[in-house]
Amino acid sequence: MSRSPRDPTEVKQRKYNQNPWTPLFDSGVYISESEDGLIESLSEGFLHKLILIMPPSRPVTSSHRGRKKLIRPSSASANLHCYSISVLDNGQRPATAATSGLLSDKPQRPTTQAGGSRKQWEPPKEDTSFIEAAKQPRRLTLGAVDGILELESIKRPGNIQGSVSQQLKNKIEEQINIETLEQLKQAFAEADANQSGQLDLEEFKALLKQRLYIKGNKRIPGISTVLLENQIDSLFMKIDWSSEGVISWDEFCTYMQLEYAEKEDSYLRSKEVSFHLPAKIQNPQHKNPILKITDTQDGTFIACSQDGMVTFWGANVELKETKYVVNTEAKNKQKTKWITDFVIMAQWKKVLVGTGDREIQFFDASSYKPYCQISSLETVPLKLDYCATGSDECLILYGDSDGCINILVINSVGECLRTWNKLPSKEGFIAEISLSDAISKSKIQFIRWKVHRDWVQQLKYYHEIGQVISCSNHQETALVIGCTSGSTRVDQGGNSNAEKAKKTNARVRLDADQKVFYVYKGVKCFDFSKDKNIIVTGGMDRIVRLWNPYVSDKPTAMLRGHNAPIFYLFIANDENRVFSLSTDKCIKVWDILDHNCLLTVRPKGHKIRGDLQACHYSSAAKSIAIATDQMAILNLKLKNRRLDANLSRPTKHADITITHKEPVTCVRFNPSFKQVITCSESSVIKLWDLETGTPIFEYGDAHGDSAITCMTFDNTGRRLITGGRDGILKIWNYNNGHCLKVLKKEDDNDEICDITYVEMNRNRYVVSVGWDKRINIYSDSVTDVNIHHVQHPNPNWSDDLKHGHNEDILSVAQCPPNLLATSGYDGEVIVWNMVSGHIFCHLSAPIPREYEDQSLDGDLSINKLLFIQSRAYNKDSASLIASGPRAHIHFWNVFQGGTLMAQFPGSTTKGAMISTMAITDTAEGNEDDIMLIVGDSFGFIFLFDISGYCLMAAEEDPPELIHTWRGHIDSITCIELVEKHKLLMTASNDCTVRLWNFDGDYIGTFGQPDSWDIYKPSTYRHPMVPYDVLIDPMSLPTHPVIEEKQNTQQIIHEGENGHLKAPQFTFKKEQFYIDDDQIAKELHKLQSILKDESLTEEQAKAYKGKWLRHEKTKIKEIDRGGPSDYQMLKWSPIQEPPVIPKPKSMKKNKDDSFDITLEI
Repeated sequence: MSRSPRDPTEVKQRKYNQNPWTPLFDSGVYISESEDGLIESLSEGFLHKLILIMPPSRPVTSSHRGRKKLIRPSSASANLHCYSISVLDNGQRPATAATSGLLSDKPQRPTTQAGGSRKQWEPPKEDTSFIEAAKQPRRLTLGAVDGILELESIKRPGNIQGSVSQQLKNKIEEQINIETLEQLKQAFAEADANQSGQLDLEEFKALLKQRLYIKGNKRIPGISTVLLENQIDSLFMKIDWSSEGVISWDEFCTYMQLEYAEKEDSYLRSKEVSFHLPAKIQNPQHKNPILKITDTQDGTFIACSQDGMVTFWGANVELKETKYVVNTEAKNKQKTKWITDFVIMAQWKKVLVGTGDREIQFFDASSYKPYCQISSLETVPLKLDYCATGSDECLILYGDSDGCINILVINSVGECLRTWNKLPSKEGFIAEISLSDAISKSKIQFIRWKVHRDWVQQLKYYHEIGQVISCSNHQETALVIGCTSGSTRVDQGGNSNAEKAKKTNARVRLDADQKVFYVYKGVKCFDFSKDKNIIVTGGMDRIVRLWNPYVSDKPTAMLRGHNAPIFYLFIANDENRVFSLSTDKCIKVWDILDHNCLLTVRPKGHKIRGDLQACHYSSAAKSIAIATDQMAILNLKLKNRRLDANLSRPTKHADITITHKEPVTCVRFNPSFKQVITCSESSVIKLWDLETGTPIFEYGDAHGDSAITCMTFDNTGRRLITGGRDGILKIWNYNNGHCLKVLKKEDDNDEICDITYVEMNRNRYVVSVGWDKRINIYSDSVTDVNIHHVQHPNPNWSDDLKHGHNEDILSVAQCPPNLLATSGYDGEVIVWNMVSGHIFCHLSAPIPREYEDQSLDGDLSINKLLFIQSRAYNKDSASLIASGPRAHIHFWNVFQGGTLMAQFPGSTTKGAMISTMAITDTAEGNEDDIMLIVGDSFGFIFLFDISGYCLMAAEEDPPELIHTWRGHIDSITCIELVEKHKLLMTASNDCTVRLWNFDGDYIGTFGQPDSWDIYKPSTYRHPMVPYDVLIDPMSLPTHPVIEEKQNTQQIIHEGENGHLKAPQFTFKKEQFYIDDDQIAKELHKLQSILKDESLTEEQAKAYKGKWLRHEKTKIKEIDRGGPSDYQMLKWSPIQEPPVIPKPKSMKKNKDDSFDITLEI
């Protein structure tokens, strides 16, 4: 391929400054820093001659002709495939755009519309003029783009701001060509000392050290030699999944290609978005078109029509309330108000309404009663906006048909509103003040700018940047970003109120005070994001444009796809998305980073009919409200959030972190790589770093649409074995998501519930159990060369077919050397001899004493079996632990036909089932520190000390309970231990995996934004608890009054029976109370009284109930001696009341009604 000539000095400098392979291996999301440095330096030694240059004058796209096409490697030899995806790197761009010649020191991918291969290009030297300009004293007035960006934190459109784990690097296919691969392959061949075509660990280390130029470990500073050796070993183990001790060139390429292919799929999967279709539609009560829709903080939509009717809608399109912002009691209804816009003043609990009579009216937001209005405006306020700029300051802006932006700056909002409310009312409806009087008498300032040459379509003041953004259909002034006051203050030149009142004519901003964007056919709608620092515009040309606020000459991206003018735009900062709606009711969701369309919903999908009137997206409700002849709401599908019973839609508190979008079914820890592996019902597998909790890798569709139900590792820890509801087992090189082998039956593949990996007599097997009620054993042969094939299980044992389980098998456990235990849904446990395949013993648990049958579904099921490995050869002790049946934990001695040695409840919560268990145990026969960790169906965790429990004889009492706490609000599906650090991980149906220590301290949730350090307790979340657990009612501690419904006196004196000791109090006076026994005696005495009263049976029962309630509540009199309380009352003589004079009488003349005589 052709190369541009260059200076040798430049090439020598670039040799050490730029590496074209860096985006491939320098991925902070998936590869550790040490491995990143290893691979980077490996390629650095011989790839510097292949650096490609991209001219900075224009981006290279597939539309450019006259160049030689890059040849991509096929998958025949190196198993490489090419994928095309538009992504952005993490390079920070300077405070001005690329068009001004200011570029960062990192390579950037240009934004293009066409796909195709790209060359990497070298940026010119950075211009420091903008830094020098920043050092100059700033003018005292506000410029057009002042405050949009600060030089200390430069942000650019499409650039992800955040941690390294949130940044996506360039892909392999954008950096590799045939010549690069040939040189890398030659390096492998040179390092192969024995010419076998493969590298062992020592040869691999020698190759890396040669390419790293390791001399005193200077190539990668900050990494010790021991850590560097460990990182090389880890990388070699990831590639050598089969534990053969050697790796080939094909295996190296396959590993890297598959890893980045899965990263790409994971990236695309994170971008998925969808709506609940069709939309929820209701017929509104509005008789006139709806002109504006807004929302409140709780997600309630507010719609206002042109006739002044205001309606409140819930997320399910249920009409909550109806109000009016017009005078509905007016006698003359021939002339109705024309409402132009509607804005909420949240800080002052007021509602702003613009009218066609050149008025701005204020209404109370709670009662919608009229408060005051500003009248006699020069033009009709077509578009309104409000922004609070201080505790008692605000701006009220409105755009008019003259293209002017009118600004009311109110310094004392509360005082002004109260003053205006006391003014005389207009037509007895609302207090009124004219604009001129408001300027002259009140503490407000009026500013009027001539900005556009057409009607103002939309305007918004952004306080964080101190600018007003407005748009119109005039293409030369389509979008304008301008200041509020300007370089020349409006109030300068005179101080009298009369002069201030005269200055209401429109003025023109200086060029330094505004930035004008030219857009073909104008702009109809826009949105601005300070976080992303982009402006999105749409108009009649059907193109959605993304702009850099600094650059008005050219947009950063043009998103095409709509077939009608753009009607509405919204930027969702949290999701990095842009929602757009066109007049043909087509909804599109765009990705800000990749500039591609994620979702298109057409009218046939959402079923919304009629002409568009208004639209609004609610970030709180995650819904889009669309007003046509009907009121429709489209809700986003949020799989990772629980349904709120009140709202019937997905909701989640911001403080609740999730690990997966769906319930988590299993979690495992790999000590070789110090990684945590989790899987979910959506068939997604994720890898996490244990020490920090940060994500490492992710791949999905492991079992298609079927959920993953269980997983385990092989004996080397390099392969992951998963089982799913599709009845298939899969063996993975989980470091890159490569499926190595598929294990399944020839027919009738039922759900797999549990799997285990067994190594016996130098043979290795994968044992699975499930709904087929049989034990399926698959041989795992190392000598099998053809790994990409489907393997079927070995023939079933004869005892399994004849005398095996009659119900679904839920759990399997293996105990060396040859015992295997299985448990079923019916509560039966069978222990097998794996050598002969015969049944060793049947275990059936008796009904526990004092057990109350609650008729729970699955009450007899045993979800988990555990062997105590240290007691494998002790025939007198209990070596098998079962999680059921009947929610009781059972300790079994499996020898001599099986003996039950202990039986106790596993949970203290009524109605809870034991869902999973784990044990801290070693096979060295150490009985000093063995703990049993139990999780139940309500999310509670229990730690029992079973050291020496049932070691020599049966036990009547349960083992000592060390700790108990609630870790989840839903059933715990799996518990995994890290005994080296005394940590445990719990997975639950609430979509989370959480990390705890053995003391119950909450360390964190995998997926949380802040990482932890397991070696630093200061980084733990403790003493905090998960927010969802904190607010859940079941997390409240139990109380005897609630549990047993006892009375207070019984609780106080319950310690006398040995259960609870009542607190010791010293009373100065004698206390008296009535207990149930005393009431029973009084009732017995009452029988004779009732007979004497001659009451019927019904009357006696009613009287008895009233008397009983009276006896429980009345205060008993206590005779303390001395005078009674009545005798000690103070008295005073009664005074005679004053004499009231007799009222005067009146005499009325019957003939004359006005003739009244007062008689004295």
